[in-house]
Amino acid sequence: METQSMVAPVAADSDTRSYVDWPAIFAGAFLASAISAVLLVFGSALGLSMVDFDEGHWTSFTALAVATGLWLIWVQVGSLFAGGYLAGRLRRRHYDATESESDVRDGSHGLLVWAVAVVISGLLAFTGAAGTGAVATVSASTVAAGAASNPDADMALYDGALDRFLRGSSLGERPIAADGRAEIGRVLTTSLDDGALADGDRAYLAQLISTSTGIDEAAAQERVNALWSEAQAAQAQALAAAERARKATLIAAFLAAASLFVAGAAAYFAATLGGKHRDQRTDVVGWYRAW
Repeated sequence: METQSMVAPVAADSDTRSYVDWPAIFAGAFLASAISAVLLVFGSALGLSMVDFDEGHWTSFTALAVATGLWLIWVQVGSLFAGGYLAGRLRRRHYDATESESDVRDGSHGLLVWAVAVVISGLLAFTGAAGTGAVATVSASTVAAGAASNPDADMALYDGALDRFLRGSSLGERPIAADGRAEIGRVLTTSLDDGALADGDRAYLAQLISTSTGIDEAAAQERVNALWSEAQAAQAQALAAAERARKATLIAAFLAAASLFVAGAAAYFAATLGGKHRDQRTDVVGWYRAW
């Protein structure tokens, strides 16, 4: 009797690859970083256009911060949209998933593109390889704040007043010596920190100016009063500038953080769109094969 051999069915090969397609993610992240770098170069030109060195005028810190934040939103959303789309289009699909699940996986790849691009941008900024308008705003804030608290910077603020009030009584007389000038500056700086010019310091400064410049004590006292008023005004202006810079930096930082969240959503959406075009084999208008 003839026997029949039983052949065991061959099991279908299971796809053991990871659901995370890192080559597609890195491709999208590098594309997003490159586009962002190019647009930031144009952004630096935009920041310079807001300053007129010839006329000595420039846009306010607040306007600069808002413009910088809006520019960063446009740069990050645009670049990460492109990177997310590329990752979704290049991702190898696993056909063990429904269409909805495939969209989630594509979108997740867009979020990973966003995460990698943020890390790359952070590293570049940390090493000083990237510059933005926000960095310029922070630097301006630091300078203004330092001018309000650093004694040497305080001296620079009312240096012109010292030139006017510490000169001699006539063109033939020498202005006050450098040592006396520095001493007057230190007294004024200390008094500004204390919030008042003590009577003893006021009398000493009047005597020092009178002795050094040859003017009478009454005129010297008037100079001390005028110099003290200008020093107070200069300090008030420096503090106001520092406060404006602080607020501008806060606005720029908030807009930069908000732009990151918006860019993450854009990367997610773009990746799902790229995955949909991949599955439907959609031809993108304007992308042609090289002849």
